[in-house]
Amino acid sequence: MDDLPHAPPPREYRVPAEETAADGAVESRGLEPVPDGERGGRVRELFPTWVAANISVLLLTMGAGLVIFNGLNIWQVLVVAVAAPVVSYGMVGLISIAGKRGGAPGMALSRAVFGQRGNLFPGALIWVARWGWETINAVSGAYAVLTVLDLLFGVRANTPLIVVTLLFFVGCTFVVSGLGINALRVCSTWSTYLFGAFSVLVLGYLLFTTDWAAVFAKPAGSTTMMVAGIGTIAAGGISWVPSGPDFTRYLPRTASSRGLVGATIGGAGVVVLPMVLMGAVMAVGTPDLAGAQDPVSFIGELLPTWIAVPYLLVALVGMLLINSMSMYSAGFTAQTLGIRVPRAAAVSVNAVISLVFGFLLMVVATGFFGSFISFLTLLAVAFSAWIGVFGVDMLRRTSYDGPALLDTTPGSAYWYRGGFAWQAMTAWGAALVTGLLFTRVDWFSGPLASTWIGENGLGWVTGILTSGLLYAVLPRTPAPAAQTPAEEPAPVGSLSN
Repeated sequence: MDDLPHAPPPREYRVPAEETAADGAVESRGLEPVPDGERGGRVRELFPTWVAANISVLLLTMGAGLVIFNGLNIWQVLVVAVAAPVVSYGMVGLISIAGKRGGAPGMALSRAVFGQRGNLFPGALIWVARWGWETINAVSGAYAVLTVLDLLFGVRANTPLIVVTLLFFVGCTFVVSGLGINALRVCSTWSTYLFGAFSVLVLGYLLFTTDWAAVFAKPAGSTTMMVAGIGTIAAGGISWVPSGPDFTRYLPRTASSRGLVGATIGGAGVVVLPMVLMGAVMAVGTPDLAGAQDPVSFIGELLPTWIAVPYLLVALVGMLLINSMSMYSAGFTAQTLGIRVPRAAAVSVNAVISLVFGFLLMVVATGFFGSFISFLTLLAVAFSAWIGVFGVDMLRRTSYDGPALLDTTPGSAYWYRGGFAWQAMTAWGAALVTGLLFTRVDWFSGPLASTWIGENGLGWVTGILTSGLLYAVLPRTPAPAAQTPAEEPAPVGSLSN
């Protein structure tokens, strides 16, 4: 990426001063690109951001699933735990480069690729997919609260209490995501320190209490199940790919692209690796862990109360931040769909949806883990079609026309034909269908799911390859040249430091 030529910067889009406040307690900026003068972010701030995006006890459950359902041994789990964040968050980091180039959220930049109207289709699918992700995290957070109440006060879960805990969790999420980027940065930094400290404590406890002979005696599983496991763990990271630019739009254009990708992978990997391994180790002594209806209460059974309670509280903050980050991005996506309300208000739509779906999952659904894995599998396929198209477009484009991104009329430079970039739409639609053909979940099976690709859980990979290759070979509609103010000479040099 850093070897591409440096294109002239787009003309700066300015809005009234009262609408650009990003330094206050509440971020008021919406879809409009961030002017160069306000880009004071630093690459190192991305590390705690992506640490916070992965502080979830669900990783423990997923690690246990690799042992119980996939039949892997500890060494195979180690390979999965290393490969999954490198693959998924590597893509997050690469797509995040578009944020510093265009200074706008990911789904706003997507208008330059799909057209003003065409972008509504992948945007709507991604927005709906976020409902499920936010619901899963809301449920996990609510279960964490219920587990703490049980451990400290002996309070058992019941329907009214489930509603109260869901309201509490989603309400806190709404507040943090509504405040904006600065609140997320502060919370991410402190949660990183706290989670790191308590994770070391938990690791130490497991080190002295685990039956390591049983852990290392487990036979190896099949390579097919290991590859499928990489896809399962990577799916969570893949869901963040369209949101990557949302967290890099305040970076200066000269920010290091290599550093950006490295901070993204490192921040995620430092959490995913130990959490997945811890889950796998716990599964040896608690084989029913991955099949539990409640994916959190097992922590209270495996750890002493003096460790379990503070660890769950820190993890609760982490899950709150994950949902806050998701809702933060979902607010932008809602705005790109034409919901003409401020970003903070747009977040409320996802908050209400996660409340309703969360209640159904906790009270009505009969199993958590199966529903969770099915959701992750479909999530990866839904996002992969967009990733391939947008990624190939990034290889061709180094800047974005800010005013054209916001202009949804036929006069926009990104209107193309009737508001659609047919090449991008064709590649996206074909990839979506292709990915589903190779996908199998609990309640859906594509006609090619029994092939080698399907058995290895690689439907999402076929989605990325299909959309990327098809978009690359289709005749290209020339992108509008970025407009530079006459008084400013166009800089030359490399894309980034």
